[in-house]
Amino acid sequence: MSTSSFPPALAPEQLRRCCDPARLGFASTAELEPLPEGLGQERAEEALHFGLGMAHPGYHVFVLGEPGTSRHTTVFRLLQDMAARGRTPPDLCYLHNFEDPRTPRLLRLPAGRGARLRADLQQLVRELTPAIDAALDADSHVDRVEALQDNHKKREEEAIAALGKAAEAEGLGLLNTAEGFVFAPMREGQPMSPEDFEALSEAEHQAVEASVETWTLKLADLLADFPGWRQELQEAIARAERQALRPVLAHLTRGLRRHYADLAEVLAFIDAIRDDVIDCVAQGKLGEEEGAEEAEPEGPKVGFQRYQVNLLVDHSETRGAPVVCEDNPGFGNLIGSIEHLPLPGGQSTHFSMIRPGALHRASGGYLVLDAGRLLTQPFAWDGLKRALRSGRIAIEPPAEAQGWSSQATLRPEPAPCQVKVVLVGERELYYLLMENDPDFSELFKVAADFEDELLRTPENEASFARLLASLVRGAGLLPFDGAATALLIEEAARHAEHAERLSLHTRYLGDLMREAEYQARRADPDVSQVGSAAIRAALAARARRADRYPRHVLESTLEGSTLISTDGERAGQANALVVVELAGERYGHPVRVTATARVGDGDVVDIERETELGGAIHSKGVLIITAFLAARYARHQPLSLAASLVFEQSYGQVEGDSASLAELCALLSALAQAPIRQSLALTGSVNQFGEVQVIGGVNEKIEGFYDLCKARGLTGDQGVLIPAASVPHLMLRPDVVEAAAAGRFHVWPVATVDEAMELLTGLPAGEPDARGHLPRGSLNERVAQALAEMTAALHPLHPEERPAWRKSVRHNRFSGS
Repeated sequence: MSTSSFPPALAPEQLRRCCDPARLGFASTAELEPLPEGLGQERAEEALHFGLGMAHPGYHVFVLGEPGTSRHTTVFRLLQDMAARGRTPPDLCYLHNFEDPRTPRLLRLPAGRGARLRADLQQLVRELTPAIDAALDADSHVDRVEALQDNHKKREEEAIAALGKAAEAEGLGLLNTAEGFVFAPMREGQPMSPEDFEALSEAEHQAVEASVETWTLKLADLLADFPGWRQELQEAIARAERQALRPVLAHLTRGLRRHYADLAEVLAFIDAIRDDVIDCVAQGKLGEEEGAEEAEPEGPKVGFQRYQVNLLVDHSETRGAPVVCEDNPGFGNLIGSIEHLPLPGGQSTHFSMIRPGALHRASGGYLVLDAGRLLTQPFAWDGLKRALRSGRIAIEPPAEAQGWSSQATLRPEPAPCQVKVVLVGERELYYLLMENDPDFSELFKVAADFEDELLRTPENEASFARLLASLVRGAGLLPFDGAATALLIEEAARHAEHAERLSLHTRYLGDLMREAEYQARRADPDVSQVGSAAIRAALAARARRADRYPRHVLESTLEGSTLISTDGERAGQANALVVVELAGERYGHPVRVTATARVGDGDVVDIERETELGGAIHSKGVLIITAFLAARYARHQPLSLAASLVFEQSYGQVEGDSASLAELCALLSALAQAPIRQSLALTGSVNQFGEVQVIGGVNEKIEGFYDLCKARGLTGDQGVLIPAASVPHLMLRPDVVEAAAAGRFHVWPVATVDEAMELLTGLPAGEPDARGHLPRGSLNERVAQALAEMTAALHPLHPEERPAWRKSVRHNRFSGS
């Protein structure tokens, strides 16, 4: 039976819906205005406007959709528009806390004044040392200190002299020896010699010794007062230094006070600097810094580090609200961190080593994060949720946040978390978070779901052309002519796997356009615009770069290693079509499906499942085939066959039900012993009623079988059976369409398994009459007869014991749909 007796195949215009360049109405994309808004994303943009405009807590936004659909571009466009109308947030600074250095204080300043304050304090620090030295080296101060020291010295000398003079009345003299002050008996104004002292009587000895002991105690009491007197001297000198420094520091900070008169916190910090400088000078500690090292090799002295400001976030160049995108949302990059300097035996840090996170930089504005990257970073997701729930950004290491670290570190004052967070991720991730994280729905109440496709209408084709023009200008490419633009629209429909829809995966289209421009310039360096030939060349080059797998499959089939027939007939054997996806590219090729049938207990064995090579969906398809057989042919009798189905020469996982039509046809062919034409291949899934259902990858499947037939030689008898519901999805390659137009290749739509079997075998399927009887010689009658014979062979009963189903067998009653 030749294809001329087959039902009509699909017309060429049904195999690929072409776009007429003349209908687009332009000669080049240079004539088109760029598309100002996102195409087909009105619903998602409405959700974004709502979420970003809500001032209440928890209305953060999760943008979900497929990668490459311009989600980030649209989000940033909306954020930039909203940010331009927003208020610029204050600068964020950290200051040394003079009362508790471990808890640096947060300072919020009007935008731009943080950098000015930092520069002013650096200037102050540079002027401190010479000003202090000048004040303390001034003649008036030096004379005053010397006078205080002289008076102190004179006071000590006069006290000792008075004590010595009082002791002379009792015949003792106060001598200043190398070992200190001692009392000695005197005679005629001179210390008594040892000989004279020995000449004294015992009573005189005792009297002298008692007197020396008494005056020695008085001397000890006097000397005990000296440290107090020296402390009084130091206090007097410190008061003198304070009196000398106060006017100097007042002069140094006068300009600061005038410039920051409206900022009470800055004035308080200036006062704290003044008091600390005075105290440190008075205590001799100026130049010391608790547990810190010099922050910059050429910076100010370490002792003055605490007088500066750590400018965490500088908004001096920001106009409106900030928009921050953090590409690496680790815990530290998100929440902020505290750096440490290694020291012998430990680590050191101080307030100037606090580093901001993305939440600080985006505070008062918008923060965009990739959800997938965020969730792969340890502690980052918990840190973000904690900040959003509390409304504060607490900079603390993860160990500190979890409460299982005892390492001493800083505890900076938390900054307010006033930010709108936009998470961008795939749909599966959104649904997983919604189902498994109770906090997620409380914090991200708004979902902006981006469309992947656009309905293909003349109006939308015109808008899509403007979108392509925007991509051309955005990438700095040569203009594309009308024919090239029309071909890009067709490629968008092919990428969408639907002739009536356009894919919004602009990343794919942008890559194709860049590659087309490369091909155009390669063909003609002086080219002024890109034509359709360059796009076809780019598509061909892309196919060649990725054709290793399909080429090896084709070569294996042509050389006979992989057994696929494209001519002849055989019962129980059909050419199914499969799709393989590798590295983002999809390839279709045929695979042989075989079926065998024999007497059994009604089991249809899926060899793929039995060997653990079949996936759950494929196994489901085989079970549906079993249900179809039982419902159609064994409604009034036991299903007494044992059948087996297998993908021949498959050595990997088999998944999906798009080959269930081929499996069912092979099994029916084996039961009816009706040979299947091997020049035909088929794809589609079936339900329990034998209806053929839509499948994916229909274009690649058809093209895979076409490539094999073309390599072996097109005869005009070859073709593919596809589900009728998949006809709107057809966007076949131009060469396949040309072959179909010339009658060398065919594509037939089928709605039921009966239609498929009629095309495959050339036999009429056979419709039951009013009593349910099938026409003799029809395919269904042959299947029913084969199953009845199996039942009879399995249940050999006496005529009087035959149940009602035996009568059904005798009359070939058909019980299916």
